[in-house]
Amino acid sequence: MTARPTTGGMRRPRPREEGAGYELRTDLLSRVAHAHDASHYLLRPEAVARADGLDGVVAAMREASRRGLPVTFRSGGTSLSGQASGAGMLIDTRTRFTRVEVLDGGERVRCQPGATLRLVNGHLARHGRRLGPDPASEIACTVGGVVANNSSGMSSGTTRTAYRTVESMTVVLAGGTVVDTGAADADERLAALEPDLHHGLAALRDRVRSSTAMRAEVERQFAMKNTMGYSVNALLDHDTPVKILEHLLVGSEGTLGWVADVTFRTVPLLTKVATTLLVMDSLERATDALVPLGATGAEAIELMDAASLRVAAADPKADPSMRALGQGAGITGQTALLVEYRAATDEGLAPLQDAARAVVDGLALELPATLTTDPATRERLWRVRKGLYTAVAGARPAGATALLEDVVVPVPDLTATVRDLGGLFARHGYDGTLNDEAVTFGHAKDGNLHFMISPRLGDAAELDRYAAFSDDLVDLVLGHGGSLKAEHGTGRIMAPFVHRQYGDDLYAVMREIKRLFDPRNVLNPGVVITDDPTEHLRDLKVEASAGGEDAALVDRCVECGYCEPGCPSRTVTTTPRQRIALLKELAVAPPEEREELQRAYEYWGVQTCAADSMCVEACPVGIDTGVVMKGHRARSNPALVQKGGEALAGSWGPVVDVLRGALGVAAKVPTPVVRAASEVARGLVGTDVVPRVDDDLPGPGLRREADDLPAADGGAPRAVLFASCMGELFAPAPRGVPEVDGGAVGAEHAFRTLCERAGIGLAVPEGIGGLCCGTPWVSKGLPDGAARMARQVLDALWTATRGGELPVVCDASSCTHGLVETPHHLAGEDAERFARLRIVDAVTFVRTDVLPALAERGVEIELQDSVVVHPTCATVHLGAVDDLRAVAAAVADEAVVPAAWGCCGFAGDRGMLHPELTAAATHAEATEVLAGGRADAYVSNNRTCEMGMTRATGRDYVHVLELLEAATRSAAG
Repeated sequence: MTARPTTGGMRRPRPREEGAGYELRTDLLSRVAHAHDASHYLLRPEAVARADGLDGVVAAMREASRRGLPVTFRSGGTSLSGQASGAGMLIDTRTRFTRVEVLDGGERVRCQPGATLRLVNGHLARHGRRLGPDPASEIACTVGGVVANNSSGMSSGTTRTAYRTVESMTVVLAGGTVVDTGAADADERLAALEPDLHHGLAALRDRVRSSTAMRAEVERQFAMKNTMGYSVNALLDHDTPVKILEHLLVGSEGTLGWVADVTFRTVPLLTKVATTLLVMDSLERATDALVPLGATGAEAIELMDAASLRVAAADPKADPSMRALGQGAGITGQTALLVEYRAATDEGLAPLQDAARAVVDGLALELPATLTTDPATRERLWRVRKGLYTAVAGARPAGATALLEDVVVPVPDLTATVRDLGGLFARHGYDGTLNDEAVTFGHAKDGNLHFMISPRLGDAAELDRYAAFSDDLVDLVLGHGGSLKAEHGTGRIMAPFVHRQYGDDLYAVMREIKRLFDPRNVLNPGVVITDDPTEHLRDLKVEASAGGEDAALVDRCVECGYCEPGCPSRTVTTTPRQRIALLKELAVAPPEEREELQRAYEYWGVQTCAADSMCVEACPVGIDTGVVMKGHRARSNPALVQKGGEALAGSWGPVVDVLRGALGVAAKVPTPVVRAASEVARGLVGTDVVPRVDDDLPGPGLRREADDLPAADGGAPRAVLFASCMGELFAPAPRGVPEVDGGAVGAEHAFRTLCERAGIGLAVPEGIGGLCCGTPWVSKGLPDGAARMARQVLDALWTATRGGELPVVCDASSCTHGLVETPHHLAGEDAERFARLRIVDAVTFVRTDVLPALAERGVEIELQDSVVVHPTCATVHLGAVDDLRAVAAAVADEAVVPAAWGCCGFAGDRGMLHPELTAAATHAEATEVLAGGRADAYVSNNRTCEMGMTRATGRDYVHVLELLEAATRSAAG
């Protein structure tokens, strides 16, 4: 248990240094947090540098050289083979390298290495294009990693990989030389700046081309997916040294240089999709079907073995047909193929479907197969495939590591390889006899297999068994003419076996490539090329438990990093992955380290967590780090504070009156005076207790209305309005509604007015002025107060809804979500009663009920040309993002959601307590909004989120219902 600090003095762990274009941290917390990535390796860096730009990276590399430290470049940290960790200087090339520039109407795109694939594809989607590589980790993996690993994915094959779609790049070499490979004189400049490298690459090109044996072996190896060793196919595919350099950088895993930006050729975004699941009685039948299915033009063919199907059939959310497969005699030797077809139009999809049916009708299937275009059915089918990692990793034994591997063999060898893998699992106890049962799945069309095992790497005997398994795996894959790495990169895990896969001659070529690029071996040593035959068994991450109340919530974390891009604090303090890793490190740290980490963790982990729970939306094993941090806040609040929280819940109406009065006074006093006073109080009492008052803080809003709204026909109300107290506390943005008399009116008034114009009646719960969704108590770790408010709200809503007959509509998305979560703070019958209430966000209700009623009554909507939309984290949790888009689209010709949108980090009052959190969280979205020019209006559906985005952009954000209400005023007469 930690104590709440009384000052903000622990914000920045020391020591911290500023260089020319970079920030260098050598404090314990930063080094421990950045040691963790998605792999099963753990190397603690001596220093972590966050560069501001290309020049900052060069300067940081020079500082590393001065200190005698090797350099590892870290972007998304989603790589699985150990290539993103290093014991020297770790240079953060994600945080400040996220720019995306769409070129030629989407035909090309220039990206910095920190941009996630999802962000890039979000920009390209507007042009009907996407990137060629499509790894499953697209939510979190970055362009830098995609290039460094030569990533592919389920549908990329060998033709749409990073290697095949790269057009040019800007490269920083080990000595600091910068090369723009897209420049007209790039080859001449390379010859002038790096003559030895230029000459050496030309010599290697000629050496490989002149050898019939080497040429044939390169062509054989790279006819498959292959990320083992260096991309020596570049020596055959390209003539000029600068183009050879460019393509050698692809798949080099940070060992030859750093890619500062890259330009890709894109591929069409095929939005018409049909999917089918084919379950056959044996592996042989499934693999026999691959050739005819591939000939039908299938975009993806995913294989799942019997062990995979047993895991999938146990998933309660799997397709009913799949669950039925596990009944009766059960799953023995069955194998499934998940097949998908894509086209740009329905007309283009139809012949693919016809071809598929012709083949599928001739297959002997265990279950009837339907080629479906229904999104919900397709999602259930893909859940079978995508849920494997979740199910196996989440259920692994305590202390075990979820180890996901990938290999590739020629497709004709696939059947024998899967069979032999099963034998290998049995021989080494990965068949369920000594460990959880291994599962095998993969991109069957390419002969690319993935498998998962769960060894306990901290146990000496298990480590010996894993080492023996690895040796036998190498024999198996190479014996079938395959590659030990298809798409995950060589890393540390397969570096000792590169020589064996390629033979003496080609391995000598690779060693010479490393020497030419990095003669001092300072770039990611131990990765791709190594002299240590046990490199893959060193620096292993031993799974630890966080202990205490945290263990059950976080121990199943696999450190994949999927949570990080959506985390509001990702660029200012720590991410969910790092918060969890630090908790585990705290549990096993020696006393002197534990004390230092605990002191820093309060601010870097607990206080600056927005607790918006966006992490759980991305987490493959369902961890909600926001809930964990709320638990820490609750445990740090003494009994007196808890009693105070409960008392506030019992007298919320008077408390709101006091707060409204204070905001009214603050609005009238000169801002410098109020700000100075708040800063003094923050210094004395604590930055996590006293908010900072700035000139953008609104005055108080209107009081909530207590009267019902009668229906136009005099009938019963259609819903119960639970208006948020945020509307009382914070007035709407004064200039948020364009060119309309009266301006913005606030969400509650706008919703009531729209319902009145639609003829819809509303009931208001008794005592609404003293009710709240409970979110403030939950966020601040005051469970007693949350429970008391929950009981009060239940009593009022049970009566108002007539025992759950009417839906409850709330006008602020975070409060709607708070109401949805209320049963968690109730017990027994109270929780059951609240769960019977139907909670609906006002935006959803307007889409489903109000807009149709307005249309029926002939109420016209005056359209704006363009509106920028900011979805909130609560809108995501509610599944209401499409509703928000639809309502915005009803009031504008163009409603744009920025590709970089995310949680604003305001989180109730956290944006006032820690304004640095909101500034960091909104930076990317605000940059995109401002770059897009001036829109007619800016909308969201939560008042404090509107305040956060207004602060970030200087544009007045209002509730989307305020804009809709204003757009229907003239029609209302």
